[in-house]
Amino acid sequence: MATSVAPPPAVHAYEEDDSRGSAITGWLKSQYALYILVALLLVATITKGGVFWGGTNLTNLLLQMSIIGVVTLGELIVVLTGGIDISVGSALGLAAVIAAGLFGGPSVLLSLVVAVIIGGVIGAVNGWLVAFRGLEPFIVTLGMLALARGLVYAYGNGIPINPKAAASFAKFGQTTVIGIPVLAIIWLLMVALVAFLLYRTVWGRRVYAIGSNIEAARSSGIPVKTTLWSVYILAGLLVGLGGWMFLSRFASGTSTAGNLLELEAIAAVVIGGARLSGGFGKVFGAVVGTIIFAVIANLLSLLNVSTFLQDAFRGALILVAVTLATVQFTRRRKTDSTSSAAK
Repeated sequence: MATSVAPPPAVHAYEEDDSRGSAITGWLKSQYALYILVALLLVATITKGGVFWGGTNLTNLLLQMSIIGVVTLGELIVVLTGGIDISVGSALGLAAVIAAGLFGGPSVLLSLVVAVIIGGVIGAVNGWLVAFRGLEPFIVTLGMLALARGLVYAYGNGIPINPKAAASFAKFGQTTVIGIPVLAIIWLLMVALVAFLLYRTVWGRRVYAIGSNIEAARSSGIPVKTTLWSVYILAGLLVGLGGWMFLSRFASGTSTAGNLLELEAIAAVVIGGARLSGGFGKVFGAVVGTIIFAVIANLLSLLNVSTFLQDAFRGALILVAVTLATVQFTRRRKTDSTSSAAK
């Protein structure tokens, strides 16, 4: 007598749809930065729609966000390890002025090499002191901020440095491909590169592991010191690239290049949902945060708001972002605790 085997329970399509729907709903609930961006775009459309969405303004907006965008990517990977780099603005300025002045700035390509090397050296020094000497990232990068900015002023005596190939820089900085500035394309390529490194490589998994729990990462055999060092070096290379992009856009290395850029980079990372304690953050969020601050600066300029009030708006936005991030992380921690207790 043959025994009948009960067929496995069928998986209904609506159950899969419910799971997908809950995942999408959870994602949407955490994208407060995206909602802020949408609100800003609506305000821009209502107040200055004709000018804001004009071709010239959009090109300027892309150029503006490309430089801060590259620096924000460098800040993001540092924050993911639980560190912070407040020297990125000064490092960008130093890379820009030396790239403009060294050898007279005879070509765009040579200046790129110089700027990236300067940024990489600064990142390597920061990373070595943090990873191998055990110093606090804030203190290390604070000292580098003062050192780099002092070298910027000393190198140019406070006078803008114009490279010999200034016309070539200006032409390259304004070049577009199908209407998109080349500098913005470079930024998007860096976005893709950093996303690949973080999400598709062993190195990326190590970065998140170190930020989540550095002692657990060390116990599991992760080379914590060398990974941290590589993070700061990569961040420095990105900052150096940002210095070259600044030089390409303005065809001049000024003593104020990158001034207070570290605040915008950190704020863009935070408003994008990254956790300053490390271990949590996405490239998409950093990109959204970059766009938000670029849109705010652009819109306030179009509205002829004074620079002092512009700083106040940025500060208020940072406070809102930090508050929302705190609420989000608290809610996530409670949810994780509840699910763990249920198991």
